[in-house]
Amino acid sequence: MIRALYTAASGMTAQQLNVDNIANNLANANTAGFKMRRAQFEDLIYQSLIQPGAASGQQTTVPAGLQLGLGTRAASNEVIFTQGAFTQTNNPLDLVIQGSGFFQIRQPNGELAYSRNGSFQLDRNGNIVDSNGNPLEPQITLPVNAQNVTIAQDGTVSFTLPNQTATQKAGQIQLANFANPAGLNSIGNTLFTPTDASGDPQVGTPGSSEGLGTLMQGYTEQSNVDVVQEFVNLIQSQRAYEANSRVVKAADEMYQQMNQVAQ
Repeated sequence: MIRALYTAASGMTAQQLNVDNIANNLANANTAGFKMRRAQFEDLIYQSLIQPGAASGQQTTVPAGLQLGLGTRAASNEVIFTQGAFTQTNNPLDLVIQGSGFFQIRQPNGELAYSRNGSFQLDRNGNIVDSNGNPLEPQITLPVNAQNVTIAQDGTVSFTLPNQTATQKAGQIQLANFANPAGLNSIGNTLFTPTDASGDPQVGTPGSSEGLGTLMQGYTEQSNVDVVQEFVNLIQSQRAYEANSRVVKAADEMYQQMNQVAQ
């Protein structure tokens, strides 16, 4: 009976974490560059009352055994890097990556972070920066009087100056990719940092042979959260939580009856 209480309690805890994960996905349904997470669970250890294959006689063995599971626990909440929808903007510095890859962002501490959010602006020095003022890596600077800024699919940033027709090159955007993007560490602000699980970044030119995607100017990539699917997941999680709570109630009632008999 005690097993039932703790097993059901572990299920309730797991579903509570699942709802927390769903809540975060729904909260970021309109966050540009956000990538949803999917909670995954695994069963706990088993108590073997009769070991499968144990001897039941001199020449026979137990065909199935008797093992009681002790519940579940959260194993991971993997980041799902499917492509989000594209939204057209009026900002020539807004970019989307069509395919694999991440923008490289230089953080205030000097370390690189990686993002799918291509909403960029210019700071007071003409540097291309993200919404928090962190510069794009490699750093690209545009003159104050730059006009007709264009960003090619391969990341080449060009512009013209007043009263001139010849274009000038400001630099080239480089993208990074990882062997296991799901292993990246989320640090907020749609930024990720590499881990031993993700592997080291592989930097290259957009559209290159390294499997990197190409850039599209004047668009932003929206969140890949499927709101309808998240509500379906929420209903399933609620029902699973309710079922586990009923197991707790049933076990409690059985305990109460046993206590009454003992009295």
